[in-house]
Amino acid sequence: MEERRLGLVVRALRRRRGWRQLDLARAAGVSQSTVSDLERGHLDTLSMRTTKAVLAVLGARLVTDVRWRGGQLDRLLDEGHAALGAAVMEILGDREWQVRVEVSYSHFGERGSIDILAWHAATRTLLVVEIKTELTSIEATLRKLDEKERLAGRVARERFGWQPSAIGVLLVLRENSTNRARAGRATVILAAALPVRSAAARAWLRRPTGRLRGLWFLSPTDGGGGKRRSGGPDRVRRPRKASPERESSASEAQR
Repeated sequence: MEERRLGLVVRALRRRRGWRQLDLARAAGVSQSTVSDLERGHLDTLSMRTTKAVLAVLGARLVTDVRWRGGQLDRLLDEGHAALGAAVMEILGDREWQVRVEVSYSHFGERGSIDILAWHAATRTLLVVEIKTELTSIEATLRKLDEKERLAGRVARERFGWQPSAIGVLLVLRENSTNRARAGRATVILAAALPVRSAAARAWLRRPTGRLRGLWFLSPTDGGGGKRRSGGPDRVRRPRKASPERESSASEAQR
């Protein structure tokens, strides 16, 4: 949202309540000058927390949007998702799973798309895979995963003729410190909803038996082995500065 428009929105909502700037400031626990700056679109001096606090008092919330080079930002984000999905598909293929990607569904108002729907014919096991490069709302992710699990059997029978005797769900997160930290803060919730972890999930994929509810941290470059490689796409290395001895040798070689 543009800064000027945000200021106009705050002013309109304040006036709708019949409040003065001072009334809004007291309700939000900020100064009147802060409200004035906000309404004029002067956001450079205000923190995101302050802006959200004022909007919350007015019954509104701030939705941010990042724009970069037209539509290229969406393509950049999709690259990470596609790379992680491709790694999962390769692993499943090596373990004799049939794979379908982006399987859409619509049932009594529940709509969405299953990132990967996989079928293990030998054991008649169906697997729902959710790919996440970034773990944001854990509650929303688990609710959507539950919905996909409930509808996966119907989708498999109607679309592909698969008759599953067991259904598993697997949340695949990109391996990085941010996702690890966020998952760590929700250990109790995730342990209850997705008790099986990476190593056990890989073992289950080789020989699926019964139901699976798992969480798998995976790097698109590790081939499913579970070993983290140094560096990776999220790490930017600073160029190494040549030592004086190397610089001297290079200069002599160029003479």
